[in-house]
Amino acid sequence: MREYFENVSKINYEGANSKNPYSFKYYNPDEIIGDKAMKEHLRFALSYWHTLTATGADPFGVGTMIRPWDSETNEMDLAKARMEAAFELMDKLNIEYFCFHDRDIAPEGKTLQETNKNLDEIVALCKSLMKKYNKKLLWGTANCFTNPRYVHGAGTSCNADVFAYAAAQIKKAIEITKELDGENYVFWGGREGYETLLNTDMGLELDNFARLLQMAVDYAKEIGFTGQFLIEPKPKEPTKHQYDFDAATVLGFLKNYNLDKYFKVNIEANHATLAQHTFQHELHFARINKFLGSIDANQGDPLLGWDTDQFPTNIYDATLAMYEILKNGGLAPGGVNFDSKVRRASFEKEDLFLAYIAGMDTFAKGLRVAYKLLENGDLEDFIKEKYSSFTEGIGKEIVEGKVGFKELEAYALNNNPIINKSGRQELLESIVNQYIFEDHK
Repeated sequence: MREYFENVSKINYEGANSKNPYSFKYYNPDEIIGDKAMKEHLRFALSYWHTLTATGADPFGVGTMIRPWDSETNEMDLAKARMEAAFELMDKLNIEYFCFHDRDIAPEGKTLQETNKNLDEIVALCKSLMKKYNKKLLWGTANCFTNPRYVHGAGTSCNADVFAYAAAQIKKAIEITKELDGENYVFWGGREGYETLLNTDMGLELDNFARLLQMAVDYAKEIGFTGQFLIEPKPKEPTKHQYDFDAATVLGFLKNYNLDKYFKVNIEANHATLAQHTFQHELHFARINKFLGSIDANQGDPLLGWDTDQFPTNIYDATLAMYEILKNGGLAPGGVNFDSKVRRASFEKEDLFLAYIAGMDTFAKGLRVAYKLLENGDLEDFIKEKYSSFTEGIGKEIVEGKVGFKELEAYALNNNPIINKSGRQELLESIVNQYIFEDHK
């Protein structure tokens, strides 16, 4: 098999003092953090689409990426070359998992039959490479947004023929995810939304999307697929009003259609930004509602209003993300998928390694800092004290449901003055900074 990254050797952990750009400074896979190895906490995954198929094109210019596999002119040969390159990259980066859309790994044919044949051929190759390199599929999904047939959506399309095609495509994607022992299956509603209500039956679209998800649940049971179903919230882009806007919207939708017991969320950092939330907020909301399943690790540019999908390097955000993940008890069977792409000007193939190293080190250090924060309990103790009034007296009676308006009115009439305490936000932020600054390992 051809070597595609001949100038890069296996990436090893060398510690924070290393000056070697092709080394991990903080990611030490077998280092024990708490009760398990760092690699088990993080479960890093390579995103097939951004890594193997992205060209660097943007609305103002053509692609810039220089990739050795692009010399293949036949579509299937190109697909096979990309697959081989993906496993070499994962092997050298010590990444255990990968994620893909069906259309990332195999070209679409003239008919659905031809498309599925292409997919089966590439899946067979993928299966053999997974065994050779000992790699695993974190999740699979179907790309029901790129092809022009999905101009009006997929599960929310106004065209029943399109709905049927999307269902067939998703059925196949679930089958190949099961064949590759995928641990999760993701629904990303890239076109599930609308631009104007002047031509939209929102009620029917939401009902149909729920029907599609229920069909997926039923089919998974039929074929014995036991992986976790995930929904990835995404605001704006591409439609103005996305039905999967944020974690709260997704949870409301799932509960409304009695689907909440089957699905969790795959939270992406950049999508949180587009929803005008922090990454921590989305993770926290999902965690306290017991439906945090997996994450897409990236970051957006706060000066830009679109999904830039940059590799994560913000240690503050990574620390708070890992804090929520630790409080969640981890992500398994989910993981940390780098839904990230190198910048358009980072076009050499070696830049892929440098970008992944930066992202993996950022989350590794975030894990270390978050573990210390949680272990010492500085933030937890403060929050416990802040809400202590609900652990005794009238507050305890409120929580236990022992009082109503009349009792609370009587209490309030005789409780003067009311005394509040400071929230000490700046102190808590400085404590987080202190933990980040002190962790030099």
